[in-house]
Amino acid sequence: MIDGLGVAGWGVGGIEAEAAMLGQPMSMILPGVVGFELSGKLHDGVTATDLVLTVAQMLRRHGVVGKFVEFYGEGMGEMSLADRATIANMCPEYGATMAFFPVDNVTLDYLRLTGRSEQKVSMIESYLRANKMFVDCNEAHDERVYTSQLHLDLGDVESCVSGPKRPHDRVPLKDMKADWQACLGNKVGFKGFGISKGEKDKVVNFSFHGETAELKHGSVVIAAITSCTNTSNPSVMLCAGLVAKKACELGLEIKQWIKTSLAPGSRVVTEYLRQSGLQDYLNQLGFHTVGYGCTTCIGNSGELDDSVASAISNNDILAAAVLSGNRNFEGRVHSLTRANYLASPPLVVAYALAGTVDIDFRKEPIGKAKNGKNVYLKDIWPSTKEVSEALQTYVLPDMFKSIYEAITKGNPMWDQLSIPASTLYSWDRNSTYIHEPPYFKNMTMEPPGLQEIKDCYCLLNFGDGVTTDHISPPGNIHKDSPAAKYLLEHGVDRKDFNSYGSRRGNHEVMVRGTFANIRLVNKLLNGEVGPKTIHIPSGEKLSVYDAAMRYKAAGQDTIILAGADYGTGSSRDWAAKGPLLLGVKAVIAKSFERIHRSNLVGMGIVPLSFKHGEDAETLELKGHERFTVELPSKVGDIEPGQQVNVTTDNGKCFQCNLCLDTKVELAYIIHGGILSYVIRSLIKQ
Repeated sequence: MIDGLGVAGWGVGGIEAEAAMLGQPMSMILPGVVGFELSGKLHDGVTATDLVLTVAQMLRRHGVVGKFVEFYGEGMGEMSLADRATIANMCPEYGATMAFFPVDNVTLDYLRLTGRSEQKVSMIESYLRANKMFVDCNEAHDERVYTSQLHLDLGDVESCVSGPKRPHDRVPLKDMKADWQACLGNKVGFKGFGISKGEKDKVVNFSFHGETAELKHGSVVIAAITSCTNTSNPSVMLCAGLVAKKACELGLEIKQWIKTSLAPGSRVVTEYLRQSGLQDYLNQLGFHTVGYGCTTCIGNSGELDDSVASAISNNDILAAAVLSGNRNFEGRVHSLTRANYLASPPLVVAYALAGTVDIDFRKEPIGKAKNGKNVYLKDIWPSTKEVSEALQTYVLPDMFKSIYEAITKGNPMWDQLSIPASTLYSWDRNSTYIHEPPYFKNMTMEPPGLQEIKDCYCLLNFGDGVTTDHISPPGNIHKDSPAAKYLLEHGVDRKDFNSYGSRRGNHEVMVRGTFANIRLVNKLLNGEVGPKTIHIPSGEKLSVYDAAMRYKAAGQDTIILAGADYGTGSSRDWAAKGPLLLGVKAVIAKSFERIHRSNLVGMGIVPLSFKHGEDAETLELKGHERFTVELPSKVGDIEPGQQVNVTTDNGKCFQCNLCLDTKVELAYIIHGGILSYVIRSLIKQ
């Protein structure tokens, strides 16, 4: 989000961050810079979320993995700082390294709004102008030179959502019903569920705490105003509150079996919603504040009511979630919501009121008013002027000052924690949350060098778009998973399983959770969906963890085959640590997402990409072969980015690119990973 404020910065993988804390510099190739020109202004009723989903789709199509994006143009002056931050924060979803907005007068106004003194603001402006880093659209400036360029007229942006499985699959709101109907029948994929024609209109009746209820394909069961970006943006949050107010005044209600929640990105949000009186209307509809920070967006959705969960599971209902987050990858939001749509906070409220994503808001009513008349979305949607007036009235500098002046004072519960005197952490063998990590066991001072990748079995064979959520799911621990079995064996009740994210300090849980996403599509299983694979030597179908442990017990290394954009999504370090502990030596993919490729290198896993125009399918690789990567025997004979031969036991030979960007990354591979490299360097000092 800081890039929206004119502060250049970008996300690194957790493994890189750990190394940086130990003094290791970060190496990278100088990125190309994509210029993104903005012109015009948004139409009345169009939100910042609509804009960011449009930008995400454009940039993903353009191809900006590993690149910087810089926004410019007179349209930038029409955007609030919060709107800019909303775009900048969605960088991982379109794959850029960062999305930068230079400082201009809008930035200075934001500094004033958030309590900075006029003296400080004046100093910042003077410094940036003196260094030719300040942008003023009213002044002449030198022509910029970019690697490539894009243009968007803000007037072309329309209300939209994204889904049902990826954040860059934008759907204009006017096309949503038709798109949903098409997705139902399309073959299983990013835009398809494979529902037969006879099953499309299925209706399931069930009892919800004594009340008659029904579910259909597309019924909304989770509606969440969540995510740091959208819920820190006053324009969309006040818009959501105004939608709630108008809905309540007309007598509209949300069905009780829909799980609603609000997770503000800041306590300031709570303050202006409270002072405006809009929180009361959100509460009336069920959007109570459940906490601050990541909730539904990272899979912390909690459980659905048992009756709802049973109705979905027992009848194979394609239930939907609508959330104002950044990510909607398969299996992330909740295991029972196979369709997940990103939408602005006010649209989250609207879809919760409608109770379904199978609706055309232009033609179909959202509900009935107290007087029995149909209510349409246009009847409860506030104008840009209404939102602007609420912003000016209720979002004030004093709020930021009062909330943040006490931010460093801490929490009484935190302050009361006992602090051990020792500078070394005392590992608790009985803890199921934090275990001593295994990465440095049996480590020697001499690096192991280039490890032989010979006669490896294929652990998993993937297509395109495998995300870090598929590799290392962040959400709930499924009751039948290897991780659940481990926790039960260690005395943890099912109700206390918590999430993978909360247990990331325990490698025993996390390695069992690697590739445990219930929506995993592994070609070795011939279309079957789930966290299993085929143990090639025996032909048995096993959980990925059990198969990997069988390979390790037999001293057999493994690789992974994958398609394009392998590792999109969150920069989750366990998406690289987990495969390492499973015994994976290399990943051969059509292309990699930036941070995940870096994390693989950081754990000593070799990333290889097929030559342009080739992939596992064109090479007719089934995944039942044994693979050998012919790396040079001498370290001096290997260069970042060079081509290496890969051979199989059935006589096939093809070339791959070694996806190491720098000599430093080569050193990490030689040392068995960045952490081992840093530890050896520290000891030698």
